[in-house]
Amino acid sequence: MFIDIIIWIIQIILVPAVAPLCVGIIRKIKAKLQNRQGAGIFQPYQDLWKLFHKDEVISKDASWIFRCAPYIVFTVTIIIGASIPLFASFINNTVTGDLLIIIYTLAIGTFFLALAGIDTGSAFGGFGSSREMTVAALAEGGFIFSLLTVALISGSTNVFTISQTGLLYQSQYLLSGTLAFFGFFIVLLAETARFPFDNPATHLELTMIHEAMILEYSGKKLALMEWASANKLLIFIALASNLFFPLGIAQSAGISAVMLGMVIFMIKIVIFCLVIAVLESSIAKFRFFRLPDLLIIAFIFNVVAIILIH
Repeated sequence: MFIDIIIWIIQIILVPAVAPLCVGIIRKIKAKLQNRQGAGIFQPYQDLWKLFHKDEVISKDASWIFRCAPYIVFTVTIIIGASIPLFASFINNTVTGDLLIIIYTLAIGTFFLALAGIDTGSAFGGFGSSREMTVAALAEGGFIFSLLTVALISGSTNVFTISQTGLLYQSQYLLSGTLAFFGFFIVLLAETARFPFDNPATHLELTMIHEAMILEYSGKKLALMEWASANKLLIFIALASNLFFPLGIAQSAGISAVMLGMVIFMIKIVIFCLVIAVLESSIAKFRFFRLPDLLIIAFIFNVVAIILIH
C-alpha cells in the first residue's frame, strides 16, 4: 500500500512535469524536418513561466464558467494522469482506473473547455466550441471501442490489469491489437488537436479548433489551458504506449524495475513524439468536413478488431 501511494505521488508530479517537454520535442523535430533551427525543447516551460507572470484581461460578459474552466480542465488531466499506468502496472487502482471512468472524466474536461469557449459570446469561441464538440462526439465511439478491444482481450476494464497482459505477446490477438492501435492513434490525433484534425501552431480562423476556444484567455488561466492541453497529449501517449505496447513497464515494486520502467516510458514518449512530428510534417490539415470520414475509419478499425477476437 505504501509503495502504491509513492507511485501515485510520482505520477501526479510526472505528468505535468514532462508534458510540456512532449510539446517541445514535437516542435523541435518539426523544425528540423522543415530545415529550420526552431526553439529549444524546453521552450514550452519558458512560455508557461512567462504566462504565469502576466496580467489577465477578462471580458465583462464572462461568467463563473470562464473563470473556473481552466482549473477544472487542468485538474481533470492531473486526476487522469494519476489513474493510468505510466511506468508501473502493479498498482491496485480500482477506483479511477476503469476505462469508462477515464473516458468520461476526460469528457468532463472537454465539456468545460467548450463551455468556456462560448461563455464570452465571441464568434471565434462559438465556432471553435461547435467544431470541438463535433469532433469529440465522432471520436468518442472510436475511443471507447479501441479500449474495449484491449479490455476484451485482457478480460478486464482496469487499465493497470490491461497493461500487464501484453498484446504483442499473444499472436492470436496480434491483428486485433494492431487494428485497435491504429484506430486509437487516429483518436489520439483528434483528441489532442494535432494534424490532420487541427493545427496547434496557428490562430487562423479557417484552421483552428482548440485555439479558438482559448482565444479569450490570457495570463495564468491561459497558462493552465496550455498546460492542460500538453497533459492531455501525454495521457494519450501513455495510454497508447502502455496498453498496446506494455514492454518494459514495471510489473513489481522493486526499485530497479520502477527505474527501468521510467526510462523506457521516456523512450516511448520520444518515439511517439517523433511519429507525430513526422506525420505533421508530411500531411496538410484536412478540411473540416473530411474529418468525420477519418474518425469513421477509426471506428471501423475498432469494430473489425472486436469481431476478430471472437
